[in-house]
Amino acid sequence: MISPDQPNFKTHFAELLRLAASKVASSDLAAPIELTRTKQASHGDYACNLAMQLAKPLRKNPRDIAALLIEAIPASPYLEKVEIAGAGFINLFLKTSAKQQFLFYVLQSGSEFGHSSVGKGKKVQVEFVSANPTGPLHVGHGRGAAYGASLANILTAVGFTVEREFYINDAGRQMDILTLSTWLRYLALHDITVPFPTNAYQGEYVRDMARLIQAAHGVRYVHQPNQLLQDLPLMSQEGVIDTEEQLNKLIANTKTILGQDYAYIHNFVLTEQLGDCRNDLMEFGVVFDHWFSEQSLFDNGMVAQAIQLLEQKNYLYQQDGAIWFRSTDFGDEKDRVVQRENGQFTYFASDIAYHLNKFERGFEQIIDVWGADHHGYIPRVKGAIQALELDPKKLEIALVQFAVLYRNGNKVPMSTRSGEFVTLRELRQEVGNDAARFFYVLRKSDQHLDFDLDLAKSQSNENPVYYIQYAHARVSSVLTQWDEDVAILSNANTEMLTDLVELALLQKLIDFHDIVETAAKEFAPHLIAFYLRELASDFHSYYNATRFLVPEIPVRNARLALITSVQQVLRNGLELLGVSAPEKM
Repeated sequence: MISPDQPNFKTHFAELLRLAASKVASSDLAAPIELTRTKQASHGDYACNLAMQLAKPLRKNPRDIAALLIEAIPASPYLEKVEIAGAGFINLFLKTSAKQQFLFYVLQSGSEFGHSSVGKGKKVQVEFVSANPTGPLHVGHGRGAAYGASLANILTAVGFTVEREFYINDAGRQMDILTLSTWLRYLALHDITVPFPTNAYQGEYVRDMARLIQAAHGVRYVHQPNQLLQDLPLMSQEGVIDTEEQLNKLIANTKTILGQDYAYIHNFVLTEQLGDCRNDLMEFGVVFDHWFSEQSLFDNGMVAQAIQLLEQKNYLYQQDGAIWFRSTDFGDEKDRVVQRENGQFTYFASDIAYHLNKFERGFEQIIDVWGADHHGYIPRVKGAIQALELDPKKLEIALVQFAVLYRNGNKVPMSTRSGEFVTLRELRQEVGNDAARFFYVLRKSDQHLDFDLDLAKSQSNENPVYYIQYAHARVSSVLTQWDEDVAILSNANTEMLTDLVELALLQKLIDFHDIVETAAKEFAPHLIAFYLRELASDFHSYYNATRFLVPEIPVRNARLALITSVQQVLRNGLELLGVSAPEKM
């Protein structure tokens, strides 16, 4: 029986080849030895191009080198045979007995199967979602939430110490626009009509907040519109307010009119939207360890301190009344303003301070999950980190493309300011948490995602999450019919598993460990989604062609051990993606 500390077969074979290469090449290899899974069982279980890598330095034919390497491979209890293929590929065959006994490792490991310690406790921060709290989370935020949460789960599974963080953008113009929008709707409730800016927040949630303020405070914040429209840049003949200049003036006038009361409305709308965001994410299975306030960076002087540090290191200069950061020194296309001519710091300035704070908190790796439209932001942020004499390699940026919804084959329109958008909550209510979480990570994060609402709701084999969950439930059904203690399966005679389909399933289970580690290394939860769909497909084919509760006890228990292991791996993989594994469908 294989013990719970069973080595990863792929890693084990790579080490055998490294030892062989040290004899053939008489020196350590600079590049790591890479093994890939073969597509056909007749070509073995793993393939390696090491002989081709050594051809140039050894000045020999790759096939000749492959023969030398094979001869030098140390003995292994897991290696059946090694063959040369094509121009010099080395194909390695895993012993059938090793595959059969691997089931005991899965059964013993249980929910820990697929976990490892490669992260070595390294302290990692994953910051994701970080949406402006100016309205309900929409389906675009949902993809970032599903991706970030799944990535954090995967990193934790492979041994990293992970902290999940939400950066609250509570300092800046967008919150001022939401405050103005809510107050104008509040005035309208008291029959005070002011032209509502077309570039303010239009959603019904703004009216809801206005009603809450009215219910709590009556007419306390009512003011006549004369002063509000004072010195407002010229409006159109139709009385439409539609320019950013007009909006800025309205905000300034509102602050003057309300005085200290402005802070109350500002804090009220922030608290309401942030609370809604927290609840929405918790219901989605996304929980954060830390909610970090942007405003705190201004309150504690961190922004001013960061800018001062850059000035001391001669990376700032003054031009046109503003202060600029020399980001072109670090590969950016142009220099960036950190402090405007009116003395206000820019968003970039607070981002510099925020990342400085992350480094000061001692994270060994920092992962920011950004929308793909922020791609151009990467050089300036990494440049600022380098200018502060910190290591920019510690910062990794994972980009997430927007999700496009389709219903009945038609694209669902989206516009945040106008209020015409599908919220994450609405999506979850329509398709369910499981489908939403799975569909969001079904594509590589930086690829566009077409989210088919009809498919996500369907109970068919075409719906990948249904297909995977159905595989899990099918195993539960078989085990219920069997009605015995699954502990019996730990003594199953797995040598009964000799069919090619069974051996392929066994190899698929072995692959899970590699898939999880690769997903962690590449920040790629979609690899697990792909794997689960393939495993479910292999299982359904096996299920449809096989009887499990046969009279022959050794055969029955071996097959039950196999499908119980499949169920365990499906459950473990779904858990990493934040998707449930139902016992019944």
